[in-house]
Amino acid sequence: QEEIQEVKDEGNLEVLFDSLDKIVEEAENREEPAWRPSGIPEEDIRSAMVPYLLKHRSYLRKVLKEKEEENRKVAESVLAGRDRIAELQQLIQARKRAWQ
Repeated sequence: QEEIQEVKDEGNLEVLFDSLDKIVEEAENREEPAWRPSGIPEEDIRSAMVPYLLKHRSYLRKVLKEKEEENRKVAESVLAGRDRIAELQQLIQARKRAWQ
């Protein structure tokens, strides 16, 4: 008895046993069984990873759409700049000819 009590005191077993009792009581109130691994890691991780991956895919699609819109606006700006440069070159040529 004395040795058992000593082991309990050293390992703080009373607290651990109390928490174990609490877990068991909570489990008794559950209607559905607790999750257990199937033994196939790929299948076990799938249920946790699929929602995360779907959320991440949605985020990446949103970012891609934003970047494509940004690129479209930049491309329009570049084309407008090129058109303006062409107009200015024609104006320069016209003034150069008029000056000569």
